[in-house]
Amino acid sequence: MIYSCKGFTPVIHESSFIHPQAAVTGNVLIGKDCYIGPGAALRGDWGQIIIEDGCNVQENCTLHMFPGITVLLKQGAHIGHGAIIHGSVIGKNCLVGMNSVIMDNVELGDECIVGALTFIKEGEKIPLRSLVAGNPARIIKQVSDEMIAWKTEGTRLYQSLPAEMHEHWGPTEPLREIPSGLPKQNTSYLNWKDKR
Repeated sequence: MIYSCKGFTPVIHESSFIHPQAAVTGNVLIGKDCYIGPGAALRGDWGQIIIEDGCNVQENCTLHMFPGITVLLKQGAHIGHGAIIHGSVIGKNCLVGMNSVIMDNVELGDECIVGALTFIKEGEKIPLRSLVAGNPARIIKQVSDEMIAWKTEGTRLYQSLPAEMHEHWGPTEPLREIPSGLPKQNTSYLNWKDKR
């Protein structure tokens, strides 16, 4: 759902896909080809959220801030399931792993990779192309060209997802029987059913 707040209405490029079970509130700008998953909460009530082109904010993420602060996801940022971005700047082509917490005034340099379950404390400045993990976070090593290529390819999938969702997605009623001719990726269910 999209909500206005304090005179601000979110601005969302038409090419992006915002799941109706996400909550996008107030002073939020979302660029082209972005994906915002179900359960994501983008609260631009106390400050601004800017999501540049080609970003994805996956299921159950939270983006918020203290008053007067801007959350910025630069182009191609990839925010994994359940992550919290609170008052931070996430650099271009970064990956924030699942259930990570990035605290206030953190600046994550371009092309960083943050491991799942990482906690980056308030005010940290992470240099570009750093691999960061742990609680509290520490820089493990520099991100290699191969790691960036892997990350970029994964983000490309999410950049194509909004168009796919606009074309193929919609609410429906469940089937009560398994039909013949299921798409290939669903046939593993048939094997599972036979083993019950």
